[in-house]
Amino acid sequence: MFVHLHLHTEYSLLDGACRITNLIDTAAARGDTAVAITDHGVMYGAVDFYKAAKKRGIKPIIGCEVYVAQRTRFDKVHELDAEHRHLVLLCENDIGYQNLIAMVSKAWTEGFYSKPRVDFDLLQEYHEGLIALSACLAGEIPRALTAGDYSGAKEAALRYRDIFGENNFYLELQDHGIRDQKLINPSIIKLSKETGIPLVVTNDCHYINSEDSKMHHILLCIQTNHTVEDKDGMEFGSDQFYYKSEEEMRALFPEHPEAADNTALIAQRCNVEFEFGQTKLPHFDTPNGQDNTAFFHEKCYEGLHRYYGENPDQSIVDRLEYELNTIEHMGYVNYYLIVYDFVRHAKEVGIPVGPGRGSGAGSLAAYCIGITGIDPLKYNLLFERFLNPERVSMPDFDIDFSDERRQEMIEYVVQKYGADHVAQIVTFGTMAARGSIRDVGRAMAVPYATVDGVAKLVPIEQNITLDKALVTSSELRQRYDTDPQIHELIDMARKVEGMPRNASTHAAGVVITDRPVAEYVPLAKNNDSIVTQYTMTTLEELGLLKMDFLGLRNLSVIRDAQDMISTEQPGFKIEDIKTDDRRVYNMLSTGATDGVFQFESAGMRSVIMQLKPEHMEDLIAVISLYRPGPMESIPRYIENRHNPEKVTYRHPLLKNILDVTYGCIVYQEQVMQIFRTLAGYSLGRADIVRRAMSKKKAYVMESESKIFIYGLTNENGEVEVDGCIRRGVDEATAKAVYGEMESFASYAFNKSHAAAYALLSYQTAWLKCYHPREYMAALLTSVLDNNNKLSAYIAECVRLGIRVLPPHVNQSGVGFTVSDKDIRFGLLAVRNLGKGFIINLLRDRKENGVFTSFYSFCKRMYGELNRRALESLVKCGALDDLGFNRRQMLTSVASIMDHLDDDKKRNIEGQIGFFDTTLQTDDEEYVIADMPDLNQTDKLAMEKEVTGMYLCGHPMAQYINMFDAIHASRTGDILDDAREQGGRFHDGDIVTLLGIIINVKMKVTKSNSTMAFVTLEDMYGSMEILVFPKTLAQYAEWIAEGKIVKIFGRVSMREDEDAKLVCETVSAAPSPNSTVKKNDSKAKSQRPGLYLKVPEEECEVYDRAKKYLAIFEGPTPLYIYFVSTKKLLRAPAAMRVSVNDVLIRELKRLLGAKNVAVVEELQQ
Repeated sequence: MFVHLHLHTEYSLLDGACRITNLIDTAAARGDTAVAITDHGVMYGAVDFYKAAKKRGIKPIIGCEVYVAQRTRFDKVHELDAEHRHLVLLCENDIGYQNLIAMVSKAWTEGFYSKPRVDFDLLQEYHEGLIALSACLAGEIPRALTAGDYSGAKEAALRYRDIFGENNFYLELQDHGIRDQKLINPSIIKLSKETGIPLVVTNDCHYINSEDSKMHHILLCIQTNHTVEDKDGMEFGSDQFYYKSEEEMRALFPEHPEAADNTALIAQRCNVEFEFGQTKLPHFDTPNGQDNTAFFHEKCYEGLHRYYGENPDQSIVDRLEYELNTIEHMGYVNYYLIVYDFVRHAKEVGIPVGPGRGSGAGSLAAYCIGITGIDPLKYNLLFERFLNPERVSMPDFDIDFSDERRQEMIEYVVQKYGADHVAQIVTFGTMAARGSIRDVGRAMAVPYATVDGVAKLVPIEQNITLDKALVTSSELRQRYDTDPQIHELIDMARKVEGMPRNASTHAAGVVITDRPVAEYVPLAKNNDSIVTQYTMTTLEELGLLKMDFLGLRNLSVIRDAQDMISTEQPGFKIEDIKTDDRRVYNMLSTGATDGVFQFESAGMRSVIMQLKPEHMEDLIAVISLYRPGPMESIPRYIENRHNPEKVTYRHPLLKNILDVTYGCIVYQEQVMQIFRTLAGYSLGRADIVRRAMSKKKAYVMESESKIFIYGLTNENGEVEVDGCIRRGVDEATAKAVYGEMESFASYAFNKSHAAAYALLSYQTAWLKCYHPREYMAALLTSVLDNNNKLSAYIAECVRLGIRVLPPHVNQSGVGFTVSDKDIRFGLLAVRNLGKGFIINLLRDRKENGVFTSFYSFCKRMYGELNRRALESLVKCGALDDLGFNRRQMLTSVASIMDHLDDDKKRNIEGQIGFFDTTLQTDDEEYVIADMPDLNQTDKLAMEKEVTGMYLCGHPMAQYINMFDAIHASRTGDILDDAREQGGRFHDGDIVTLLGIIINVKMKVTKSNSTMAFVTLEDMYGSMEILVFPKTLAQYAEWIAEGKIVKIFGRVSMREDEDAKLVCETVSAAPSPNSTVKKNDSKAKSQRPGLYLKVPEEECEVYDRAKKYLAIFEGPTPLYIYFVSTKKLLRAPAAMRVSVNDVLIRELKRLLGAKNVAVVEELQQ
């Protein structure tokens, strides 16, 4: 028997290519009984490998090929420590596993120097339970032999044997057809004879089949940023690094069969078992020393009486008792207390906390103890969706905190539980469909334009694969079938698709353990963050406590707005507002949803306007339905909502479950209640079936359908589940209900999550409705780093009749603030001003009063103020009305700073203090000559330069009503869709833009022609326009800074880049006061509207399309082309639509991208 003991999976990032699933399939097909994983310096894949092998009855051998430092792991001098020596370590038992994760962790946290390195001190300390192999040509012994240093090699071999012990260190024999290996193998055999150290034959497996060597070379090129054509690129120089059969391995060294036999002996010795599902919660100490369970009960009942009165209804007490018993029985009291503790801390120190997220909001105990902030009884939220006795996986509280203060919460947890008990969590970036084409194309030296063209043919869909893309994209398929280069490119991309490309830190995940984290899992280091080497899912399977500490910007916005309101209304708290305010729902119904959490998109706005919500349940339902899949239910929901008489139920028992959603199944909780009410399931069992349905597990759904209808009797004849028929529901109805649940279960939404987010949405809407200045000011502050959002929200302020005033040193705060009936720009929006400088400025203003003159400002802020900061303040108008105009102040910046520097030097110690001079003499001490002010154009340009915005008037403000008139798109919308890789705008779409040219850069092309890179800005943002030579020659007169133009062109989107527009025509913007002429009859084929191509009038896809169209009523005409009759018909006015990202995406998914088009405007 032979066992592979030296093998690299895909977790030897961009080097190993033995994909775990394929590897185990190959091993099982060959009848291999064991196999090892020895990735380079990491253990990322250990648990996945273990589970996959165990599932197929193969023994998994856990190991790692570590890097050994030349000196100690703490020495990091390039000339002395650049060489890393490989050493394979295999876990013989659980002690060995513990020792290996300790070493690998320290290699990262202490020894990292281009690679994670162990040293001999660590090997000595943690050798127990480990078997070591001398590794490949990069091992210390092979390196010495290659250099002709036999005595050095022997000395190293004996040192390793002394560290690991007799029969725990082996000399590896390898033959990949490489010259150096053939040269040193006789010496390795000689070493073995002289020292008695046994031999072991290995293949340094980096891929599974020999033909994969080319794919492996591509991976190395991606890793090293080379191409296959580069002479100096990294490659292995052999195609023998594959998963060879036992016959092939024994044939390499036929005279040493014991070297192959030893692999099986080692495999027999290696027995590591992972423990899954056993919860390992950290210990929690109650503040008063009380028993944890008693403390938990006490806190829950305190909350119960606070929310429901001293004598709550018995049903409420029963619900709480049921939850407490379940939590205690399942061992999660500490879990609740740990979460309670850090939420309590956040509230005590003023960090905004969300009302809940995910299924945890369904727990009454969580509500009573203060973890969540939404009443689960009011909205009929189910505890069992979060936790039930039949659930095997750990429950999961995800908590939203203010995005500005999330880090404080992580620091609190670290301080409370200890730095070595808390770690962030690794996540892997994988090579997705488009990305794999781009990576492989670059490595294969395929021209960029070719690769880009192919990558863009892959549809932008969730979970899209290249195999799916070849089915859904006919153009991609055609190029694959007809172009050999494209065929090779895509085939190679399919081989690497889905492989992990890089390791990074999970944005929100934190693991907290009772013993140091490194005793449970190996650690790594991503930049400065200590992270676990196992992913979030794996940590949960191992029973460790994983928390999501999420940063939510809207919580910061709500708190900032609340603080501003509190200055006028002391004691105001957002939690105290009523959630049934008619005025708020009326505002939402008019479509005034800009800045309202969850309801900002054009599609959502359209749905809200049709629905005309009247209470919170409507908002919860819309958040749940407005997603791919359930969207087809929106028309029915809206129709039934406005016409209650149309609501029907398949059975009377469904009424109490579905009445809240007007007869539609919307929530996962409703699916669970139907199982309970109609068929007598426990909610725990119902949740398990719901999960199976959502994952489309056919075998579970088939068996459960019979139980749902006919019930379940155990071997003793006892009825475990009644089934529908026993409960008076006839078979046909039961089958119909089950079928409806089955088709909808994967789309049904978690109502607990939707309810919590609907509450936040309502709070933002309420603030916008009743305190628009405070809310918009807070909102603007929150998007200071996003000029497009800033522009859009300022445009919304203009619509609301709120002026956004320029910053001023006497009135501005750090962020945007309310100034009487207006909003004042925050100083943080001004470039070159550090936050420390702004805080000092505000402190000085508070202590010494407003600044009375330009010179007094400079003198008072001297020491904090540098020239760039002063220039920025002048340019944005923050020093206006202090005695001088902007030109005077700008021209005197250098001289006034020099004057103050000289003044400081003259006032040596012992003389009059520099800051003791009275403010009254400031103006007398410095004189600035009279000169005319800057013109308006120069002022606007300077404002734009230092804030990214026009402050004293936007050049496009007068055109704001022209956008809809000429069907112009907003730049901000196009850029947002590109970033989210989905929405209304797609690569290649034809659009019209209306804006001002703020920058032009000319570039000479390879053909010696000139093209232009133009930045165009409208009220909603700015984007780059590419004007190619022919177009530039034709429209050169319009391509100049300051021109307000109408540009027609094609959207160009690439991954990881902002969208651009390829210009086709440029013309003068229509006059702001002109009326747009109607289209003449000569251009019928180009009339603005939404165009759909469908097979025929009576077909399923057209019927489904009409359901989508019914959701989005609006002003855009609809045109339908019927293939069967070859006729293009204009739909009735009643079928006009509101064109938006979601509608276009869903129609393209239904009809095909080529069968959906939006014509923005008539082209002249």
